[in-house]
Amino acid sequence: MSNTLIEVKNLEKYFEVSGGLFSRNKTIVKAVDGISFNIPFGSSLGLVGQSGCGKTTTARALSLLDPKTGGEVNFYNKESESMQSIDDLEGEELKKFRRNIQMIFQDPYESLNPRWNIKDIILEPLNIHNIGDLKDREDAVYEILKTVGLTPPENYMPRYPHELSGGQRQRVSIARTLIMKPKFVVCDEPTSMLDVSIRISIMDLMLNLAKDLEVSYLYITHDLAVARYMCDQIAVMFNGKIVEIAKTEDLLNNPIHPYTKRLISSIPIPDPSYNREQYEVNFDELNSIIANNSEAKAMIEVSEDHFVATHDVKGLL
Repeated sequence: MSNTLIEVKNLEKYFEVSGGLFSRNKTIVKAVDGISFNIPFGSSLGLVGQSGCGKTTTARALSLLDPKTGGEVNFYNKESESMQSIDDLEGEELKKFRRNIQMIFQDPYESLNPRWNIKDIILEPLNIHNIGDLKDREDAVYEILKTVGLTPPENYMPRYPHELSGGQRQRVSIARTLIMKPKFVVCDEPTSMLDVSIRISIMDLMLNLAKDLEVSYLYITHDLAVARYMCDQIAVMFNGKIVEIAKTEDLLNNPIHPYTKRLISSIPIPDPSYNREQYEVNFDELNSIIANNSEAKAMIEVSEDHFVATHDVKGLL
């Protein structure tokens, strides 16, 4: 049996953008440009980078919410005991794949139907996939609400999203995701819109559920501190490309790529007397180097499981 659950090879997502209202010229925006990574069973990968670098576009491509432009996405097929391309899926196989890959969105309020009560919201995926009879489905809703800490469940099932706090709504989103018993969950900054006081409780909940239910995460965030808390590995994205990927502590303690160093130096430390080395990076120069390097998709292994993009960054290190 392979240890790899999800395998991504040279994933691409391009958009065609018009030059203006009266212009016929169109340009291609490479939102995701040839990224590759693997996620083992029961593991979590953090995808970090500044806004607009391609993190959410990657998430939507993996979740089949948006079609990819190119590349491969393979997942472990338990029945054949081998990796299978999502491009080969259709009919019942595709439906089964969708059950095994779920997504938690950034804004819990926008991801929940305001006209439905909590019971109906969580029931929806079970109804779509026709899992069990009505009593089985209602029992599953009751149990998953207990699992995510919304107790007693009978107090929450008749409520509507606007009657809940932000943290409670996100717990409902997590419950709706996990009721399908997926093997892989894409988390698109699930705590970024929550109060700081309840972020840690949601992150602890997700970590405990991942362990208990054997779920793997792709955790998208711009916050390296969150990635450190949640993830076994971290991949750093810049300008649509992964520029460095390693085990979490290795990447944070031994960053190689200049953009990774810049991200780490920007993490606030609540100690005014602490004098941390700052890595000055010319972003225009870095962007130009990455964009113009035809070998930018290649990664070199600088230590065990620590890979860095092979851009010519001598002047920036």
